[in-house]
Amino acid sequence: MDIDIGNALDAVAGPGVPQDSLDRLDGRVAEAHERIDRGMADDEFGYAALNLPERVDTAAIRDAVAPLTDAEAVLTIGIGGSALGAATLTDALETDGDAYYLDNVDPAQASALLADLDLESTALNVVSRSGTTAETLANFLVVREAYENRGVDWTERTLVTTGESGNLRDLADEHDLPVLPVPDGVPGRFSALSTVGLASAAILGVDVESVVTGARAERESLSGSLYETPAYAYGAITYALNARGASANVVMPYHESLETYAEWYAQLSAESLGKAGLGQTPVRALGATDQHSQLQLYRAGPNDKLVTFVHARDGPDVDIPDAELEGLDYLDGASLGELRDAEFEATEASLADVGLPNVRVEIERVDAAAVGGLLYGMEAATVLAGELYGVETFTQPAVEWGKEVARDLLHGGDPLDETTSLRVTRE
Repeated sequence: MDIDIGNALDAVAGPGVPQDSLDRLDGRVAEAHERIDRGMADDEFGYAALNLPERVDTAAIRDAVAPLTDAEAVLTIGIGGSALGAATLTDALETDGDAYYLDNVDPAQASALLADLDLESTALNVVSRSGTTAETLANFLVVREAYENRGVDWTERTLVTTGESGNLRDLADEHDLPVLPVPDGVPGRFSALSTVGLASAAILGVDVESVVTGARAERESLSGSLYETPAYAYGAITYALNARGASANVVMPYHESLETYAEWYAQLSAESLGKAGLGQTPVRALGATDQHSQLQLYRAGPNDKLVTFVHARDGPDVDIPDAELEGLDYLDGASLGELRDAEFEATEASLADVGLPNVRVEIERVDAAAVGGLLYGMEAATVLAGELYGVETFTQPAVEWGKEVARDLLHGGDPLDETTSLRVTRE
């Protein structure tokens, strides 16, 4: 993973970072790295996630999923970090089958998905650290019933990824299901490079060993300077720009296969850094699609954003046939990849022209090693930013509050006193 932060420095207008400010910030990065290094050495909660490239046992994952590798599809049931890391990998990388996810509680989505799936050839991966996550267990019960109604033995098609105790662990023990442990000390949104993110990918033939190898290379790049560590450069510049008024971070990959990555990053950043009135609001976008739908705002609207472009230097390509039509001669001899890259570079230059900060995150190609490095790099960047903000990066008290209220409402509790309603209805 390479980072180019040149377009985020000394912007003519807006929240660009002066070079001398970045130099001073580098001293704080060195101090933060020492804290991160200690946390990793002691396997402290949260910091332990940055040790996963050295700790995750891909052989054990392969053994656990072996009975399911004949599947033509995998349905993963989880929510948030229990699904987004796996979805990022299976969407980005070539697989031997189809990957599906139930990561919401939408009756229409669940019904439509189950109606279309051939459950006899579909493996099921149920993921919950606690084994008690309401959304996950509710979806699992619905899916299990669908298997039973079609006469398919769900116990022969199910893998459980969970903690040492809880309802899922009890269920796995009762039915002798294969189980993968959720790693200790690793919050869900930081678990993409563990059993949580790798199991579904492994069932579908993804080279998970190369994913981990790429992450390990990024881990080895961590040092005490943002000028030597791409991950820290990104974490530091997002923090510095936020302090100067960039309240939103638009994450725009220029590859369809990385669209889910933007969703993954949105949770990672929002849940880790959105505390005490701090943190950037992540905005998901896709190039070149959203340069047509959103660029007008970014270029001519309020200068309160950072745009993060994610780009691969190399990859498959398709030639554009000669059209022999007036006005399209500029496409003669070009390819779809060249057109995409030209639009990417034009958008980058367009934002730089008006002083809107933007950063280029670049990988060599969208393959297992590069995606593993990208995921690890962004996790390290987020941890570094948390140190600079001075927030508790690895907790999510606001999320837990909402879960408790939802449980109370399901038990017949009264609506919250804090909510108000002003309904406008059609006569």
